[in-house]
Amino acid sequence: MGLLGNIFHLFVPRICPVCGKQLAEGERLVCTLCRASAPLTDHPHKAHNGLLDRLREMQPIEHAAALVEFPRQSGWRNLVYEFKYEGCWREALEAGQWLGGELAAGGLFYDVDVVVPVPLHVVKKLRRGYNQAEYIAEGVAEALSRPLDSRTLVRHTNNPSQTLKHRDERWDNVADIFRLTAPEKFEGKHILLIDDVLTSGATILSCASAIKKACPNAKISIAVFATAKAV
Repeated sequence: MGLLGNIFHLFVPRICPVCGKQLAEGERLVCTLCRASAPLTDHPHKAHNGLLDRLREMQPIEHAAALVEFPRQSGWRNLVYEFKYEGCWREALEAGQWLGGELAAGGLFYDVDVVVPVPLHVVKKLRRGYNQAEYIAEGVAEALSRPLDSRTLVRHTNNPSQTLKHRDERWDNVADIFRLTAPEKFEGKHILLIDDVLTSGATILSCASAIKKACPNAKISIAVFATAKAV
């Protein structure tokens, strides 16, 4: 950390979004205690898991993994919120590196050809300034030593946010809103779709559907940083 960074954090220290305590020197994303007690799933190391079973009911997915699974009322939800709305793109990158490290260690995603983030519409991306899924995907691609493609899959419709919609409305809201600009890039490839959080799965499965329609011989896997635990 440079001199200016030290001065900045002297007056505005980084806070662990999960527990609210100040991060110590060298701690990244969350504090050491929260990282050690993180509600990690076994998905990156288990070929057959509940998330994959749920997604396979709707799309022919190869592998699926979430790094953490937490109750809706949890400090971990604050971290995801910061990815989306608080400009914390560096934290999204660090989360992707963490996720990617677990995927690499598990060995299930060894034959992935390209890592692809769930895209934002250009208007929403300009308004927010970044796409948190791109930074998570960048971290995953780095850990897996695979190329990142954030241009071939695009969101051509600026649909309303999913946040306040009921489960059935979420599926209608994302139907046919994605397309491929150059389908030949994905034909016959194993695509790893990346997003920050998975709730109903409607958005990321709409991405998978668009890829399969354009590239029937493509294989698709899914990985997200977090999923909400049913309680």
